[in-house]
Amino acid sequence: MYLITVFGNLLLILAVSSDSHLHTPMYFFLSNLSFVDICFTSTTIPKMLLSIQTQNSVITYEGCISQMYFFILFAGLDIFLLTMMAYDRYVAICHPLHYMVIIHPQLCGILVLVSWLSAVSLFYCTSISVYLRSAATPSSHSSAAASVMYTVVTPMLNPFIYSLRNKDIKGALKRFTGVETIKGLIVQG
Repeated sequence: MYLITVFGNLLLILAVSSDSHLHTPMYFFLSNLSFVDICFTSTTIPKMLLSIQTQNSVITYEGCISQMYFFILFAGLDIFLLTMMAYDRYVAICHPLHYMVIIHPQLCGILVLVSWLSAVSLFYCTSISVYLRSAATPSSHSSAAASVMYTVVTPMLNPFIYSLRNKDIKGALKRFTGVETIKGLIVQG
């Protein structure tokens, strides 16, 4: 599941960046979401897989704090990017004639920067107090399953949910992987 998450999101980023038809705000945000999803899952899953493989679930205090910092940072970025994508779609649907004036490249860059800064601020304002306290509570089997759902399954499904039903992305993926070229050669040959 981890490899599917990384490769699926990476393929989406490469398809969007290689196809000039997809250089629009919606796909800019989608590419950023894919990047954040790769980072989000990469903060916890490699350590989890190592712990399962070695049967050693010990993590240092510094490692735990670092992992939580990046976990909350990327979780916050996911939330803010999804919010920006919703705003982008709102403007495109409700104000189509003003879309290019409202959602321009500079605004997209500013919104992504604000997302990063907001996620960092969110971390410093809330999570330090929660995760630095010394009280430890045992985790249950159901909370472990819930953790896997939002740390692995959701980021793995995002590229499929947001893009593979989209004909522009499908076309870009075919061009990027050379499927169209191969089909053309077979038809000509």
